[in-house]
Amino acid sequence: MLPAPALAAFRAALGADRVFDEAAACEAYACDETPRRVVPDAVLFPASHADVAALARVAFEHRVALTPRGAGSGNVGGALPSPGSVVVSFECMRRVLEFDPANRLIVVEPGVVTDEIDRIARSAGLFYPPDPGSSAYCRIGGNLAMNAGGPRAVKYGVTRDYVLGLRAVTGRGEEIRTGCRTTKGVTGYDLTRLLVGSGGTLALITEATLKLLPAPEAVATLRLCFASNRDALDAVSRVMRQAVVPSALEFMDRRAIDAIRPTGAADDLPPGTRALLMVEADGAPEDLPRQIAALEQALAGAGLLETKSGFARDDIARLWTARRSLSHAVKRIAPLKINEDIVVPVSQLAEFVDFIDHMADTHRLAVVSFGHAGNGNLHVNLMVHPDDADEMERAHLALDAILLRALALGGTLSGEHGIGTEKRRFIDREIEPATLELMRAIKRQFDPHGLMNPGKLFPD
Repeated sequence: MLPAPALAAFRAALGADRVFDEAAACEAYACDETPRRVVPDAVLFPASHADVAALARVAFEHRVALTPRGAGSGNVGGALPSPGSVVVSFECMRRVLEFDPANRLIVVEPGVVTDEIDRIARSAGLFYPPDPGSSAYCRIGGNLAMNAGGPRAVKYGVTRDYVLGLRAVTGRGEEIRTGCRTTKGVTGYDLTRLLVGSGGTLALITEATLKLLPAPEAVATLRLCFASNRDALDAVSRVMRQAVVPSALEFMDRRAIDAIRPTGAADDLPPGTRALLMVEADGAPEDLPRQIAALEQALAGAGLLETKSGFARDDIARLWTARRSLSHAVKRIAPLKINEDIVVPVSQLAEFVDFIDHMADTHRLAVVSFGHAGNGNLHVNLMVHPDDADEMERAHLALDAILLRALALGGTLSGEHGIGTEKRRFIDREIEPATLELMRAIKRQFDPHGLMNPGKLFPD
């Protein structure tokens, strides 16, 4: 239970109607998309930057750990409370503070839904490129914390590439600003890029100034069916070696296709389809045929069974049916999805997927792989029954081997989900001791008492 003096101080800082310590409220904020649950001591609902600064100063004075939270849609325990912590929910900070189409920027609070940013941008012929799969409900604060990506990252980059500046509050309760409002600026250290992707372990972000781009005039899509995973992933390597950069390059493995068959979403795939690629190009309408022709030429090769293209909105939507039905279809396999987002060099994708299949067979597991192949970023989903202790043990053995194999191939533990609680035990396999210690020193400078999202990112 939160000590009475700390609880009283939070209520004095925010108002009693923004501080909840009742059991039901705390239970509602005890987890994210991971299967773990830790009930916080209280939940705080700041409504402004000033509120966040005030609660951070109370936390610093009373040594209370803070767990920042957006929509709770993360997959690695980033919003999982640590024992004895209070959750800081940013769902009340939903204001768009400024929209400046002339300078192609927007300033938002962390509780704004990601799709809302893109909708506002498109009203002026602009767009916000990062497009995580949860963009319809996830909050920009969570995207900033984990440096979220999405299918368009292959051409346009990830969240970090669109953050011009931030306003934040450190673990000391100090208010800081980073970055600037221009697309060029090299004054001082780049603290903006340091905070983006830090998982809320350094500071609480209260405002973000985001860069926008002119919206593409048109989009075209290719759907390609292959006889094997290796054939499809060899085609990915060929695409990424040529000049036309697709705006999306998505992969589904044979187990993903098997998962959607009961839904009817695979009915129009040719017999023998064991892997699928979705490829998009965007730009001026008159240039799209050239781009699509170049992509088709690069994708053609061994194992290609069928290619379909779409230039009109309805045709594009039909081609994406198989991919868009996957998320719900996978959930029918087993009640728990252990969802990893691992990255390897594009040239190593085929070997990595072969290894994943080998682990699935060796450990008798249902493992579905799909994702952003153009970046080498795969979502590896181990579908398990949490009440089956033997299956859970086999899943953890397989997952450990898969993560270590990715590192051996020159990859990284996470491309867009972050590290959180779930992968921190592997951090020292990827990052050398001297670098880790420098990171810990940075953490201490921002957060000397270790109050900002403790138990995340670093190994014990």
